[in-house]
Amino acid sequence: MNIAKLNYTDKETAIADLIEKGVYVETEEGLSYGQGVQAVVEIGKVIQTQGTYDDEGNVITEPIYYDGYAYDVMSEQDIVFESEIFTKNSKHGFAGYEPIKDILDEQGAI
Repeated sequence: MNIAKLNYTDKETAIADLIEKGVYVETEEGLSYGQGVQAVVEIGKVIQTQGTYDDEGNVITEPIYYDGYAYDVMSEQDIVFESEIFTKNSKHGFAGYEPIKDILDEQGAI
């Protein structure tokens, strides 16, 4: 099983690339997984520094987010993604599947 952790500039760019790579297939009902794709997880914006809040839930300091919009893909086939990142402290994992690569890339992966 192949697991890719991906980071795009925004959601629209991500969806377009996932369709182009065959991860998603457009149908009348919407998007479906392509052949051999087991899961696609939309992570979204990843928090770098947690915000702080008072007892009533009011924001004291806003959270700080990493750049980009993240997705995780699990597939049977090896798909080459230009947006693949290698995380040091992953925010998401697939049960029973450990990340193969556990390094921080030069781009400051999330």
